[in-house]
Amino acid sequence: MLLNNYHFRKVKKLTGQAIGDFNLIEDGDRIAVAVSGGKDSYALLHILEQLRRRAPIHYELIAVNVDAGFPGYRKDILESYLRGCGFRVHMEATDCSQIIDENLRPGSSYCAFCARLRRGFLYTVADRLGCNKIALGHHLDDFIETLLLNQFYVGTLAAMSPRLLADNQRHTVIRPLVYVEESDIIKLARQNAFPVIDCGCPMMGQVDQKRQRMKQLLSELHKENRHLKRSMIRALSNVRPRHLLDREMIRLLELDERKTDEPIPRGQQADTEKR
Repeated sequence: MLLNNYHFRKVKKLTGQAIGDFNLIEDGDRIAVAVSGGKDSYALLHILEQLRRRAPIHYELIAVNVDAGFPGYRKDILESYLRGCGFRVHMEATDCSQIIDENLRPGSSYCAFCARLRRGFLYTVADRLGCNKIALGHHLDDFIETLLLNQFYVGTLAAMSPRLLADNQRHTVIRPLVYVEESDIIKLARQNAFPVIDCGCPMMGQVDQKRQRMKQLLSELHKENRHLKRSMIRALSNVRPRHLLDREMIRLLELDERKTDEPIPRGQQADTEKR
């Protein structure tokens, strides 16, 4: 059982705030919570369950694990823990590892290919279980690192979305931990002894150099400004389109301005004044 300690209360409050800000959970939702055995997904599942018990609306949670088929993945530990906590659990065995070995092109990202495959299986499972939403455990640091990666290496101003309609138009992907810093999840996981396991991936020992550089950069800047991450996540919800260089966006803004500046026809104006 989770302890009602400071870190639990803090993470729950921030998660509840995100759910309210972005309307992530609605009455009647049936949510597939992706659980890998990592600290983030454990925290997400426990917090959503605690919020569900006191929520003024009704929604269901199903803990879903997609096993990629890597040797050494201790999904038995994960399943035993989840069932012991009383969660409804679905364990999905897949052949992702074999598909990757047979189809990965030279120079392509192993992790990116694996993530796409697992997401596809997750959508399939969500369909089978009748889930309309899929909850993922991405936290505040993930959002900021993705923002920086896209700016530095892709040339786009984009992060993640806390609520996104999937390409299949049937599922909505939600990320309720958007306001929660990774450091708070680490403390929560330690205090509650989550049985963290790795996925057994053969790439586990290899570090994503670009993302690791973003982590180091944020860590260095955080020493100078402890409010840095909060400021950056606020910036993602405080966009000033007029001060950006997207030509299509500028064109649309100018069109809106012209419509706003158009004089109201005399007849309509008089009618408005009467009201």
